[in-house]
Amino acid sequence: MDARINAVIGANSRYQVGVALIDVTDGVVHEYGVKAKFVAASTAKILAAASYYHLVETGRASLGARMGVSTAGVQIRQMVQQSNNESWALIMGAVGQAGLTDYASSIGISYDRTMNTLTPAETARTLHLLYSGRLLNAENTAQLLSYMRNTNYEALIPAAVPAGISVFHKYGLLFGNLHDASILVGRERACVFVVYTLGKDTSDMAARTRVIQELTRTVTAGVF
Repeated sequence: MDARINAVIGANSRYQVGVALIDVTDGVVHEYGVKAKFVAASTAKILAAASYYHLVETGRASLGARMGVSTAGVQIRQMVQQSNNESWALIMGAVGQAGLTDYASSIGISYDRTMNTLTPAETARTLHLLYSGRLLNAENTAQLLSYMRNTNYEALIPAAVPAGISVFHKYGLLFGNLHDASILVGRERACVFVVYTLGKDTSDMAARTRVIQELTRTVTAGVF
């Protein structure tokens, strides 16, 4: 499968493509293509959500707290499921830039909100910690994962996943960046699969969507 993933990336060298893959049973990160940081776009909203849940779990915040026109819990759902940027700003305001940097560092991630950059591997490790129950308690883990299903944009990884495999994901789109970060769960196996791409601008988004879908088919064929 490594060779097939590298072949897809090599055939699309006009774009920057980075892939990270983790089998949840061993937690080993396999990296392909570009390993450097990309502008994470909205994939970083998972990190923001986790950081707020962490405040809740340590008694420093509440999901029922008034935030904007609703509550913090509703804002997290809107931020993840609908990729609402106003909700993201509200959650970030509650967590604080230094708070998020410190939280990311505590889980082994180097993150600066002013730059909003992550490597595919860093995002993959975050999702692996989430799915394995080492990021949040069971209730908050289940809630956050539920928001990562049936989102406002299902055209990337979810569109290429075969029947019978559950998808939990967060896409990102900003200028030339088009990403999808997912957890794929079959009956007997689960993996974290992240694809970050950088192209010219949104004019080549359809072509990079096809690249992400081709990588998805390659990975699901190899894993499941």
